[in-house]
Amino acid sequence: MATVVELPVDLYKGPVDPDWCPGCGDFGVLKSVQQAAASLGIEPKDLLVVSGIGCSSNLPGFIHAYGIHSLHGRAVAVATGAHLANTDLKVVVTGGDGDGYGIGVGHFIHAMRRNLDITYVVMDNQIYGLTTGQTSPTTTKEHRTKSTPNGNIELPLNPLALAITTGATYVARGFSGEQKQLAELIAGGIAHKGFSLIDVFSPCVTYNKVNTYAFFKERVYKLEENGWDPSDAARSLQKSFEWGEKIPLGVLYKSEQPTYEDSEPVLRDGPAMIKRPLGLKPEVFGQLIEEMI
Repeated sequence: MATVVELPVDLYKGPVDPDWCPGCGDFGVLKSVQQAAASLGIEPKDLLVVSGIGCSSNLPGFIHAYGIHSLHGRAVAVATGAHLANTDLKVVVTGGDGDGYGIGVGHFIHAMRRNLDITYVVMDNQIYGLTTGQTSPTTTKEHRTKSTPNGNIELPLNPLALAITTGATYVARGFSGEQKQLAELIAGGIAHKGFSLIDVFSPCVTYNKVNTYAFFKERVYKLEENGWDPSDAARSLQKSFEWGEKIPLGVLYKSEQPTYEDSEPVLRDGPAMIKRPLGLKPEVFGQLIEEMI
């Protein structure tokens, strides 16, 4: 096993300071992603952060690495293409519950069932923050919001249960108020070979007055402190529904399974498609480029 040389966290500080609301949980997530990359010794040139649209999706602009701020709900699809083109890169997707579990849920499901080797960090604040406080796919029932003044009548999506049943092989939940654990969970997801989901309680201090830091601090507990075994899919699925007075944090499920990259014949001959010869004469390649411009 190769020796991991930790790098300074400041190495990942972006040239632009975050502009989230003071107290936003996304600050903790950004710091945790930086700490995770540093602990794994990933050089900025070897890290790609992809996002969609939303407050949380501004994150690639605040970290020193390759970054793509893509279209609403399309972050996982863009990350898939980038990863399969260059499997040498560590690809981390960052976004919110609206972007990932709403318009982007189709891409999310298919990436998991393929067990692609990418890491998805979802800042789940259970509200649409960028558009000023409407219900999101994870908003709890009866929650009063701008779009549901009489209370939300829809059942919230359970991202952990969806991930376990769809094929993700690393499923975890973190909380931006528990930053040390969160950084460890993200590092574990990046190091894991397969699709990793880290769903993060990242409170929106401006528009969600229910799911606050105080709300979670009264309820969350760490699975690792109770000797949890994440290898049993059935038990992990059952645990994913625990919500109320007690809410679990940590790795709910982890399994070693063949990845899409391991199984696809085209990808067996080398680590990255971008490093393979095109098999075209330079003049033919030039003509193709000219036609597409």
